[in-house]
Formats: sequence, C-alpha cells, structure tokens
Amino acid sequence: MGFFLDSYSLIINFQFFTRTNLQHLQEITIPKLIKYIKKHALLKMGIAVPRISTRGYYDLSTGKTLKTNSYFLYPKKSFDNLSRSKEVTIMIHGLRNDNAGAIAKVVLAKNRLKKLGYSHPVIGYSYDSNTTGAHLLKHAKHSLAVGQIIAKKNGQNLGKFIEDFKIKNPKIKIRLIGHSLGSQVILSTVEYLSKKKQNKGIIESIYFFGASITEDTPSSKKYGKLLYKIINKKILNYFAPSDDVLRWADNEKFVKGPLGLNGIIGKPIRKYQQKLVKPKNHRFASYALTLKSFP
Repeated sequence: MGFFLDSYSLIINFQFFTRTNLQHLQEITIPKLIKYIKKHALLKMGIAVPRISTRGYYDLSTGKTLKTNSYFLYPKKSFDNLSRSKEVTIMIHGLRNDNAGAIAKVVLAKNRLKKLGYSHPVIGYSYDSNTTGAHLLKHAKHSLAVGQIIAKKNGQNLGKFIEDFKIKNPKIKIRLIGHSLGSQVILSTVEYLSKKKQNKGIIESIYFFGASITEDTPSSKKYGKLLYKIINKKILNYFAPSDDVLRWADNEKFVKGPLGLNGIIGKPIRKYQQKLVKPKNHRFASYALTLKSFP
C-alpha cells in the first residue's frame, strides 16, 4: 500500500538555465518550471544512479500487466561490477513517483547512508507508482488501489532480480529499504521468494519507513513465518504516530492500521525491531534524517 501525498523530492541545479532560458522565464508557468528542473537536473544525475526498473510494465490506470519480462537494468554494465560487491542496498520508493522521483529517493538514501559511514553501493528499484490521478484528492482511493496492485505484482520482479543477483555472487548481502508503498513491494518480494527452499535467508535485512502495510503483518501467522524464513538478520520498522499522511489514510479507511503509524500489534517474530521517530512529514527525505545508524 502507499499514499498519493508522497511528494517528489526536487534536486535543483540552476546551471541548466542558459541565458536563453532566462530570457523566456516570463513565459514559463510554475508547473513547467518544476518539470524542467526535475527533468534536466535528475537526467544528468540519473546517469550515475544504477537501478532495476519495471517502468512501463503495468498500466497506470488499471494495474494490468503490459510486459512479461522480469526487469531491466540501467546502466546494464554497472551491474557487473555491483555483483562483485560484498553487499548492496536497494531503495524502493513509494506512490506518486515517476522515474525522476525514483532517482531522487536513491540519491537521498545514498547520501544519508554515506554520512552514517556506509560504504557499499546503494541502488534503486523504479516501478510504475505514478498511477493515474494520484495527485487529485477525488481519485485518491482508486489511484491507491491501482498502486497496491502494481506494488504486489512487482514482488515477483524484484524477487527474480534478487535470485539472479545471488547466482552471480552467492555471498553478497542484500538489504532493502522501503518507503510507504515500497513496504508492499518488499512484502510481496518476500512472499515470492518464500516459494523456494533455497531462498532461506536470501535477504540480509529490511528497513521500513512510513510503511503502509498493515500493523499485524510481522506478527501474523502467514507473513511472520515468511519474513522469518527469508530475512537473515533483522526487520527494522521506523514508525511515526506524528505522520499526518498515515493518520489521514487510516482515518479515511484507505489503509487499515498502517505499520508505519503506531508500530506493530501482536507478538512479532524475533527478527523484528521497531523505532519510534518524529519526521517532519511523510516524505522519505524527512524519514531519512531520523536514521542514526546503518545497517
């Protein structure tokens, strides 16, 4: 699950404005200006951000599957080097993120982890979360439902990548970070991987921020068992009772008791831990600042 109010993080670099651009600024509306900045700044930055992608695989209005191949890698050559790393962390964004938004989340995660002393590669997982009408309140429920469908389907895509990556380097540690709707992608990935005995402990650890999966997930008979099997070390949930988006979604019954709002209910599995945090808002940029250590 996820939330349509998850805003994009804009990375602004004014070096892209030429004299010609400045002469015509009076003709540019604010939405067009924002789109221009995102497109050019993140396009340049995106070259250096390795990511697994399923963009264009699912219909943004219905969630219908459009492509059947598992995923594609960008840039493909960089993954040959990544597979030789000791470990890698994959950042999975939430709802209402286009490709530029997905790149921005990876950059945020990479920069934060670097400040905390984490020296291993941080890559992105980019999927069709910018569902039709997600920015409009009147379409919120439908957009969220479609987003949930797409997130669940992406579990198989990300799961297949993890299996393939482990074949190249069986000793590599894989960590997953999921924000908002990204928590559903992770849960569905765990569900997919659990179907094969050899996948036991294949994911080293997972980290939830503003998670929209339900609060009983880590303690439920179904998912608790699967999480315990697939996650090798720990599941760490950063929850925030102050998160107004999660509170709103809960009150409107768009999400029934999100895990990221008040934490878990019931007895969790031993590998589960949680931390109460106070981000300024629901955005990943705010949650990232609450992270004090990693992994």
